[in-house]
Amino acid sequence: MDPSRRAMIDGRRSPTRRDATSARVDPNNRISKPSKPGHSKTAQNAAKYLTEEEQSRKFVADEDKFVLKQSKKKADIRVREGRAKPIDRLAFNLRYIDEERDVFDDDEGDLDIELDAPDAVVGNLNLAQLKELEADISSYHVLETDRRNRQYWEALRTVCGDLKSKIDANSRDGRVVNSVVDDIDRILKPKSYNQLEALEKQIKTKLRSDEDIDTDYWEQLLRHLLVWKSKATLTRIYDDIKEKRAAMLKTRGAAPTKRAQDAATASNGAVTSGLAPSAQAVGNEDASNITNALYDREAARGISENEEIFTAEAEVPTGSKPQWADTYKARKPRYFNRVQMGYEWNKYNQTHYDHDNPPPKVVQGYKFNIFYPDLIDKTKAPTFKILREHGRRRGESFAAAGEEDTCLIRFIAGPPYEDIAFRIVDREWDYSAKRERGFKSSFEKGILQLHFQFKKIFYRK
Repeated sequence: MDPSRRAMIDGRRSPTRRDATSARVDPNNRISKPSKPGHSKTAQNAAKYLTEEEQSRKFVADEDKFVLKQSKKKADIRVREGRAKPIDRLAFNLRYIDEERDVFDDDEGDLDIELDAPDAVVGNLNLAQLKELEADISSYHVLETDRRNRQYWEALRTVCGDLKSKIDANSRDGRVVNSVVDDIDRILKPKSYNQLEALEKQIKTKLRSDEDIDTDYWEQLLRHLLVWKSKATLTRIYDDIKEKRAAMLKTRGAAPTKRAQDAATASNGAVTSGLAPSAQAVGNEDASNITNALYDREAARGISENEEIFTAEAEVPTGSKPQWADTYKARKPRYFNRVQMGYEWNKYNQTHYDHDNPPPKVVQGYKFNIFYPDLIDKTKAPTFKILREHGRRRGESFAAAGEEDTCLIRFIAGPPYEDIAFRIVDREWDYSAKRERGFKSSFEKGILQLHFQFKKIFYRK
C-alpha cells in the first residue's frame, strides 16, 4: 500500500517525499559545533611570543650565565697553571658541588690539585687584598643563581668584611674593648649553625623588647653572631666539597693506580734495543706536587704491546751558563717517554724470516712527554733541536752496514729548567696525518708532547 494512504488511514501526517537527488542525512555521523567558540589561532600564536620586557629580561639572564661560566673557566685555568688569585682558589672549590657545571670543562688532573679551605685563603690577606677579594666575591654573588653557591659567596663576603674591619683601626670594631670581643668569640665559637640561628632569634627578640638592657653589647653580639654563622656555613659547604672530591678520588683510584704500578714495574726492567737506560732518579729532579701529579697521570696510561719505557737520557753538550742561573735554582724536568718497537717486513726480512721466527724488533718511533709546570715565562713554549756529531748532516750516514746512525734530541726551556737530551735513532720522521702515525708537537697544561714515527722504507730491486 502506498505510504501516504497508510498514513491517512492511521490518522498520521503524510510523509514528505524526499528528493532522490538530495543528500541523505545519517544521524549516526552528525558533526556538531561547539557550544562555545574557542580561541582563535591568532590568539594562540600570540601567546607564544614574549613581550619586549620579557625578551630583555631573558637576554640579560643568558648574558649573566655566560659571563659566570667564563669566569669559572678562567679561574680553573689559572689554578691549573699555578698562578691563581685568592678568588680563583675559592671558585675552584665549588666545581665539585656545582650542579650547573659543564663536565667538558674538567681536566683529568683537577682531582690531584689540593683544595684550600676558605678560612685559610681569606685569613692570610692584608687590607688591600681583602678589598680586592670582596669586590671579586660581589661579582660572583651577583651572577650566581644556584642557592648553595649564593650562600657560599654571601658567607665569604661577610667574613671578608669582618676581617677588613678588624684590620682597619678606624672601624667600629677597632674601638671595641678586646676583652669584650674575646668574651663574645668564646660564647659563639663552639656553637653549631642551628644553635647560632636559635640564639640570633633570641637576641633580636631581646632588642625589640622594652627591657632595660645594654643595647651596645647585644648589637655587638649580634654582629659577631652573623660572622660566626657565616663561618659555620662555609664549614658545612666545604665539608660537602671534600666529601664529593673524596668519592670521585675513590671511584678513580682503583684502575689507574694499578696501571701506574704496572708502568712503574715496566720502567724498572725496560731495556730498549741498543740503548742503555740511565737512572731515572738522576734525570728527574723536579719533585713539585704539580709535576708529580702530571707524571702519575701519564704513567697511569700505561704502555701498549709495541711500546717500552724510554729512559736513555744523554749528557747535554756543555755550553755557556744560562743568564738566569744566578736568579733561579736550576732543576731538570721530569719526563715519561715511550719508544715504539716493531718488525719491519721488507723484502729481505720476508725472505729470511716468518711470523713464527720473526726478525729483530727495530725502533719505529718515540713519544716524549716532558713536564714543565713551573715555567717562569709561560708565554714561551719549550723547544727541541736535533744534534748530529762529527759534522754529519741530515741524510748522511756514517754507520756501518746493518747499523743505524743515532743523534741527540735536545729539549730547551726557560727558567728554572735545565736542558735535557736523549739519544735516538736518526731516521726521517713521518709528518703525515695518518691515524696512529700522526706527528704531534704541542705544549699544553705544562706538558711538552713530541710524538713521531719514522717513515717506512720499502725495498725495491
